[in-house]
Amino acid sequence: MTDLSASQVLFPEIQAGNLGVRLATTAAEIDAMQALRYRVFYGEMGAKADAKTAASHRDSDAYDAVADHLLVVDHDLGDGPEGVVGTYRLIRSEAAAKIGRFYSADEYDLGPIIGFDGKVLELGRSCVAAPYRGRAVMQLLWSGIAAYVFHHDIKLMFGCASLPGIDTDALATELTYLYYNHLAPPAIRPRALPHRYIEMRQVDRDMIDTRRALASLPPLIKGYLRLGGFVGDGAVIDAQFNTTDIAVVVKTELVTQKYFRHYERQSRDTAG
Repeated sequence: MTDLSASQVLFPEIQAGNLGVRLATTAAEIDAMQALRYRVFYGEMGAKADAKTAASHRDSDAYDAVADHLLVVDHDLGDGPEGVVGTYRLIRSEAAAKIGRFYSADEYDLGPIIGFDGKVLELGRSCVAAPYRGRAVMQLLWSGIAAYVFHHDIKLMFGCASLPGIDTDALATELTYLYYNHLAPPAIRPRALPHRYIEMRQVDRDMIDTRRALASLPPLIKGYLRLGGFVGDGAVIDAQFNTTDIAVVVKTELVTQKYFRHYERQSRDTAG
C-alpha cells in the first residue's frame, strides 16, 4: 500500500464550493479511488478486465503502491472515501525507480524525458465520475497538480492520454491535427516503441479543419494543450483499455500561471 505519511502534509486542500482537491491520505481513500477507476474504465469505457480485476471491481496495478493519488472530494457526500469523485495518479522519478521504470515506458521511448535537466512527473489514470465531468472539476484537478508541482519543483510533466476506441481510421483527423499542430520539440519528444508505433499522419494536412479537430478532442487532451502541452511521435493502441494513446509533455514553466497564483494566495492565507 502507498506510503501516505509524507503526502498528508504536502499542501492544504484547495476548495471550490462543496468540492475540494487534495492527496489521498488513507488506505480507504485509495480503495475508493481504485473503485472509481474501475467504474469509469471498465464499466463505461469498455476496458477488458482480468479475473482479479473483475472479482475485486478495482482498477489497480503495481504503480499505485508507489504513486501519490490526487483526489477530488465532494464534501456533500462526505469528507473521506465516500466523497471521492475524481482522481489523478502522480508518479515522480523516485517512485518510478521502485518499480524500475515509468508506466509510460511500456508504450514510449522515454529517453528524452529521462535525460531532461530537471525533475519530472508522470501523470496518468485520470478519471471523474459521470455527474462531475465539467470545467469545475478539471480546474480543481489542475490546481492540485500545480500545487504538487510547486512543492516538488517539477520542471516537466508527461504521460499517456487516451482517445476513445482503437479504430485509428475513425481518429484520423484528431491524430493528424495533433501531429502537425502540437508535436513536441525533439529534445523532449517521446516516440512510440517500434513494435507499437502507429503513424499519426493519417490524412493530408490540408484536409484538416483545425477548429473542428480541436473541438473533437477529449477534454483531458484539450486541457494539456491549453497548458502549452505537446504530443509525442506516434500513437499506440491499448487493447486492454480500448483506447488509442498519445504521449503528452508539458513544461511546467508554460503552465497557466493562474493555478500557481491561486495556490500561492491560498498558502499565504493559510500561513496568516
